[in-house]
Amino acid sequence: MMPRIVDAVVPGRHGGVPVRHYEPDPAAPARQPTVVWLHGGGFTHGDLDMPESHAVSEVLARSGSVVVAVDYRRVPVGGWWRRPKTGVVPDVRHPVPLEDVVDVVTQTLSEQEHADLVLGGASAGACLAAAATLRLVSEGSPGPARLLCVYGIFHAALPPYTAEQRARLRGRHGLLQYRPAMIKLMSRNYVGRAAITDPFAFPGGHDLRGMPPTLILDADRDSLRASGERFAAELAAAGSQVRCEVVPDARHGFLNRPTTAPFADGIARILRWVRQRVP
Repeated sequence: MMPRIVDAVVPGRHGGVPVRHYEPDPAAPARQPTVVWLHGGGFTHGDLDMPESHAVSEVLARSGSVVVAVDYRRVPVGGWWRRPKTGVVPDVRHPVPLEDVVDVVTQTLSEQEHADLVLGGASAGACLAAAATLRLVSEGSPGPARLLCVYGIFHAALPPYTAEQRARLRGRHGLLQYRPAMIKLMSRNYVGRAAITDPFAFPGGHDLRGMPPTLILDADRDSLRASGERFAAELAAAGSQVRCEVVPDARHGFLNRPTTAPFADGIARILRWVRQRVP
């Protein structure tokens, strides 16, 4: 059975935040943790209809999770990518998208009876999920019980590749990758006039103490894997429970291709992890 889907607006400090609720069918398996899910798009692109948002949310809801997909505000393109058609508000920069996410998480937690909420996202959405969690932790506010980050970028500058990562990007696999120069442009475009070192913009390399159990799920042949695996190591060094997995032969954005083997592999890993209860 397909989940019931309802569009809504969550009140936020910068105005209403559009969300899409996915309610499991009553005949679905036992109720799983609520998931707040954030699509990617380099902070400038993406919406609730893209597969990375809609297809992932549908699968999670069919497995028994209530899903809240968030249409956070995107920032204008600053010359590093093609201009999006919709969904961008002029002059919006960090921390507006981050605070949209924080406001939705806070509202969702206030509406549910249990605290087992998973905050997750892909690519730029993974960065926002991690940064929102860190901000809530730093403020001493209620936050997600677990964090789910898929092929995310967590550092304002792409960390150097390890020897293994470099090997997986050789030849044709090095084509159409996010290059360090592009990541720097994207990062600066996202933060605008804010400090590029703000830990709530890019949490990688900062104090991560108190972060909840986390799954880092990377694509095998993706330059952003350098940031994901570095962030996983930083979380572990800060004392967090962290699991780092790699989807073999996958490229960045595999959750946007729901008919492919990497999507099936990745979503199966996500479902297994979401079904694990917090001790």
